Amino acid sequence: MTRLTHLSPEGEANMVDVSGKPATERVAIAEGRIVMRAETLELALSGDAKKGDVLATARIAGIMAAKKTHELIPLCHPLALTKVAVDFTPDASLPGFHVRALAKVSGPTGVEMEALTAVSIACLTIYDMLKAADRGMRIEAIGLTQKSGGKSGDWVRAEVSPQ
Repeated sequence: MTRLTHLSPEGEANMVDVSGKPATERVAIAEGRIVMRAETLELALSGDAKKGDVLATARIAGIMAAKKTHELIPLCHPLALTKVAVDFTPDASLPGFHVRALAKVSGPTGVEMEALTAVSIACLTIYDMLKAADRGMRIEAIGLTQKSGGKSGDWVRAEVSPQ
């Protein structure tokens, strides 16, 4: 079993020292989805939601969240992100949205948590923007789908969800 790097030999939580690691380009992509009633999806797509443009607001919230990940997750390093992108694909068969976030950095540690945070907060923002119309929405299947760079190299989830 791999040793957990955020634990000291005594089992105490600690921030990993990445000062000796080389800066490399690192990219992470995370995905999730928010499921809602068909009428709620139509409302979001129409631009007539009471709180305003649902997807524009959720995109900005996801980007901002990625930049603040180190403030939310106690042992994450602050990163000088070089790119964050948050995209939405409507899916009438859910009904709802597939949410995808890409985070990129040139640095000594990965950006998986930033991509995951962006997806999570984008989904939560969609919920907030539409909750007056549909309190039964569900946020589901948030996970890392791929990452590249760093000592551990590239990784792709075997069952990437279709977009």
